[in-house]
Amino acid sequence: MIRLFAAPVAAIALLTATAGGAFAQEFDSRYIMGGGPNFFHSGANPIPRTTVIYNGHYAPGTIVVNTAERRLYLVLPNGQALRYGIGVGRDGFRWGGVHRITAKKEWPDWTPPSQMLARRPDLPRHMKGGIENPLGARAIYLGSTLYRIHGSNEPETIGQAVSSGCFRMTNDDVTDLYGRVSVGTTVVVLNN
Repeated sequence: MIRLFAAPVAAIALLTATAGGAFAQEFDSRYIMGGGPNFFHSGANPIPRTTVIYNGHYAPGTIVVNTAERRLYLVLPNGQALRYGIGVGRDGFRWGGVHRITAKKEWPDWTPPSQMLARRPDLPRHMKGGIENPLGARAIYLGSTLYRIHGSNEPETIGQAVSSGCFRMTNDDVTDLYGRVSVGTTVVVLNN
């Protein structure tokens, strides 16, 4: 049994070393938080997450959403941040402020708010969580607002201004962020 397992692990290590790390990045993106295969991998991320130098004046653990850049930063120690690509609100639906995460849900149900239903009466009144749900794999609820940071089954909208005020991420990215933050985390939304 050990021999059968050792060969694939050795092959992965060899490929990682010979591909200059490129294989490791692709291999890691197919797995979530070390928990096994990512069965909802939604295609290539148009804006890959990356660790960057960050000179903001926010404490580590703070989420900073920069709507002008269409990026979300999770502030890390030592002047760094994890940067994610996001979709933001279209014209007339952008907002700013400081809130805290009040809830987190895996594969959340979706009930469009009345304001959205007034604009789009064709929408369903309620939709159970799942791969077809517009909230995607995870939702992070922001204060008492109607807005969320959530996944998307439309990765091509990342980097675009198309939402009704929520912040969209790929399912891979929102799952990564979801595992790194907790209820009570500060979320700063900069609407420049």
